[in-house]
Amino acid sequence: MIKDMTQGAPLKLILLFSVPLLIGNIFQQFYNIADIVIVGRTLGMEALAAVGAVAPLFFLIMFAVVGLDNGFSVITGQKFGAKDYDGVRRSVVISIILSSVFTLLFTIICAVLMKPILFMMNVPQEIFHDAYWYIQICVIGLVTVNFYNLLASIVRALGDSKTPLYFLIFASILNIFLALLFILKFHWGVPGSAVAVVLSQAVSGFMCYFYIKKKFPILHLHRKDWEFKKENRKQDLGFAIEHLKVGFPTAIQFSVLGVGILIIQSVCNTFGANVIAAFTAALRIEQIATLPMISFGIALAAFVAQNYGAQNFSRIRYGVSRASFINIALSIVMALIMHFWGAGIVGLFIGKGNFDVIKIAHDYLWISTLFYFFLGQIFIFRNALQGMGRPLIPLTSSFAELMVRSFAAVYLAVKYSYFGIFYAGPIAWVSAAIIVALGYFINIRRIILKRKFLSKA
Repeated sequence: MIKDMTQGAPLKLILLFSVPLLIGNIFQQFYNIADIVIVGRTLGMEALAAVGAVAPLFFLIMFAVVGLDNGFSVITGQKFGAKDYDGVRRSVVISIILSSVFTLLFTIICAVLMKPILFMMNVPQEIFHDAYWYIQICVIGLVTVNFYNLLASIVRALGDSKTPLYFLIFASILNIFLALLFILKFHWGVPGSAVAVVLSQAVSGFMCYFYIKKKFPILHLHRKDWEFKKENRKQDLGFAIEHLKVGFPTAIQFSVLGVGILIIQSVCNTFGANVIAAFTAALRIEQIATLPMISFGIALAAFVAQNYGAQNFSRIRYGVSRASFINIALSIVMALIMHFWGAGIVGLFIGKGNFDVIKIAHDYLWISTLFYFFLGQIFIFRNALQGMGRPLIPLTSSFAELMVRSFAAVYLAVKYSYFGIFYAGPIAWVSAAIIVALGYFINIRRIILKRKFLSKA
């Protein structure tokens, strides 16, 4: 159901919007959890290491596509908030064209350069074959990732966080079934897990498409929405550039974060299969632990985008401040859970008999959870700035995070072995949180002061 977020209690709207997102994100993680549990328990630690060694690369590639889609949907949300429904449909058309072109180019480039990339990542020879085919299949199927995420981001921009959830739940369950089928019945090994991921994403995308076609009249595209007339060329080009101004920096921002994780993984890969497997399990668990904060941030982006389009700037400030306090509480709760039950959770993923791997993974979680406060604030202020159409500050913070994370990973790994890598992410979160927080407060203050000045003039 489409939801106008320019009316009603801000915190209630954000909370209600974020709950389906949280559930959806949990099921989205089932794709990755299925890889870990099924591959780790049925094929062994080397197979798990193969998936883990290239997982950050897949995240990097996926982040670029998802970032682009999320950036484009900001313009869609702003048009909806301004009640410009023709603009909403035109935004959808522009988003489809641009995201399809970039996804296709990205897929071709990554597929051709995959082997050199894996050599640069220091992927061990004993797991290279499985790692290569896992990531290559995922890259070839990148179009399915784009298909679902583009539709989901457009629907969320219109205030509906529930519809994509239903199809994602079904697809997540389907992914587990297919992974078991391809690995245990067809004996496809690690590549079978990748095929399951791609097919499941495709199903969620098609289900979302047909439901939108049936239930969302505002998104029904007409022939005129696809027309690009010569006399409107300048206007169409300007609208496309408007999307790229938000979408491209957001994609770069997401990619930069992926590059940081990729660098850490490359350093981690030099310490052998056990460390790779432990790091893989710990990252997956951390992704689950931070889902409430991520979901709250995405909900806030939709809220801010609509209210920015409606020029409700004081309402934006109120919503962001309340969301920030909620995320502080969430970060504390998630940190406590990881501290007290982290080792047991790791054991569920990879089997309780792998004591060395469990200890390494738990050491990572013990360190990183101390810094969840800063990570939570990154999600709040970064998404608020993106919803306002201010992607350059989040992009700057991402580059700062990349530099700090990379330097810390390389330097601390030399000094403290793999244990030093565990501090790289938390140190980077602190630097990024400071930048986006300052950027938000400066921008919102300027916008409100400008509005007051114009109202008096």
